[in-house]
Amino acid sequence: RISISCLLPASWHFSLSPAGCPRLLNSSLRQLLLLGAAAAALLLCSLLLIRSKYGRAARDRGSHRYLARVTDTEATDTENPNLNYGIVVDCGSSGSRIFVYCWPRHNGNPRQLLDIQQMRDSSRNPVVMKIKPGAGKTGKNNGISPCFPLLVFLPALRFPRIFQPRRPFFCQEFRSLPPLPTNQQKAILEDLLTDIPVHFDFLFSDSHAEVISGKQEGVYAWIGINFVLGRFEHTDDEDEAMVEVQIPGSERRDPVFRKRTVGILDMGGVSTQIAYEVPQSVSVAPLPPLQEEVAKSLLAEVNLGCDAHQTEHVYRVYVATFLGFGGNAARQRYEDSPEPGYSRPLSPLPRRLLGRQSGLSPDSPFPDPCLPLDARDELRQRGLTFHLRGTGDFRLCRELLRPLLNRSEGARSSLNGVFQPPVRFQESEFYGFSEFYYCTEDVLRMGGDYSAARFTKAAQEYCATRWSVLRERFERGLYASHADLHRLKFQCFKSAWMFEVFHRGFSFPESYGSLRTALQVYDKEVQWTLGAILYRTRFLPLRDIQQENFRGIHSRWRSFSFVYNPHLFSACFLVVLLSILLYLLRLRRIHRSHGASSPALWIPEKIPIPIPQKIPGPL
Repeated sequence: RISISCLLPASWHFSLSPAGCPRLLNSSLRQLLLLGAAAAALLLCSLLLIRSKYGRAARDRGSHRYLARVTDTEATDTENPNLNYGIVVDCGSSGSRIFVYCWPRHNGNPRQLLDIQQMRDSSRNPVVMKIKPGAGKTGKNNGISPCFPLLVFLPALRFPRIFQPRRPFFCQEFRSLPPLPTNQQKAILEDLLTDIPVHFDFLFSDSHAEVISGKQEGVYAWIGINFVLGRFEHTDDEDEAMVEVQIPGSERRDPVFRKRTVGILDMGGVSTQIAYEVPQSVSVAPLPPLQEEVAKSLLAEVNLGCDAHQTEHVYRVYVATFLGFGGNAARQRYEDSPEPGYSRPLSPLPRRLLGRQSGLSPDSPFPDPCLPLDARDELRQRGLTFHLRGTGDFRLCRELLRPLLNRSEGARSSLNGVFQPPVRFQESEFYGFSEFYYCTEDVLRMGGDYSAARFTKAAQEYCATRWSVLRERFERGLYASHADLHRLKFQCFKSAWMFEVFHRGFSFPESYGSLRTALQVYDKEVQWTLGAILYRTRFLPLRDIQQENFRGIHSRWRSFSFVYNPHLFSACFLVVLLSILLYLLRLRRIHRSHGASSPALWIPEKIPIPIPQKIPGPL
């Protein structure tokens, strides 16, 4: 009898007896079948073991990736010699900031990007410093670059290994420098190119300091959010949303399947921005030649791979920035009246005030549907002061704001008549930042997954609530900690403006359910500077990949060892098992050939022994 028990992963019991085999088969064949069944059972157990081990690892790989994204808020180990560092300086018009990033050595897989994280101090806070005013207002002061005080902050961090033995990668991006004359912009850049190599041992070249456009900033922001969400990681996980993509420049090849990227919506005080991946199959034609050139300028082809010939990380991104469409700028446009003789039509509020006698005194205020009920505000137009009183009519406010979108008729136009490629709503996902989050969370307390029906109902109820009640709720601390009275007063207006921009300007249907408003992702504030350092350092892994390939030539035997190749281990185990079985069969045949004089190793049947008969003889 042969019995086999296995507890991996569950309890199995298998038993065979020679007596249960058909008598039609001879003894040797029955025993051979039994041994083969035993070998198959052992092989099945080994396969189950391997599948259990590596299948579970594959299933846990996805959750481990995202868990690492969540838990990478520990203090950075500055004593780790394998960490590399990168520094990004953001010089804007209102202020400047410096960010320090770090990443371990690349693993040598060309399909994976650098694992860049924001550096954290001993208190687990991100390493960042801000100064005001910005470069756009100060220019060069006493021969010193406006961003130079930020660089003095770096030695104060006292990193034992930040400067040695690896030089940190450094890049400086200027935003909103148009307020400065061109010659002054050029002078600031030239001073930086001269001073930085003298005072700091950075990995720095002339191309690392530039004035970026709104399009570049949008691309960097899109890269940053998708990197944090892990959308650039190549995986075969079945739980991930995959899309079929035709890589630009490889039309003759079969399309590839990779993770679906997310789009971003960002509404600040002055501007609004949208960015999302556009499939290669979407064309800007047919459009008039001039409009076609403008449409093409809104598309950016980004290759995040370390090798320019590798196309697995090539993305085609649409980015559009709309100045004057931010929350505060929209309110200003809503209230503004053009100067006498100016051809621009009146804004909605001055148009309604024209020819009216109401609003000239606090006792007879003019009704404003975009203010909460009974909220008061003042508006100065053409030397006159108009007094406004809110009526809290969310629907009417939306109707008054609709002309400010300046959207032309057409299926492929958005705000200001700008070209917008079609969005596959059923296969898309968007994140809304800044005002998209503040409008939904600060007062309405419904940030996160966006629902047009729930948002409309909450906004209508808020607008129709008396200002005295809102003030009382504010004093009781029922709203977000950073919400102030200015937010409460203009929440009704900004809610209506956000709704119209999203659903009328960008043409998202009110049934769209894949928008998520957020301030942070995985407890981290996603800055466009993260995308900038990712894009700037995309070629750095080539060095590590070449080193890995060099090591691979001298250590290729490892791939054939038992430790690194479980399939080879199973094959060897099976060969050894079969060899033992064949040896036992051979040994049995040898014992049988020696006759009955030798003790039988295997006695399958009882052999009758003849009894000698007595031979009659003479008495």
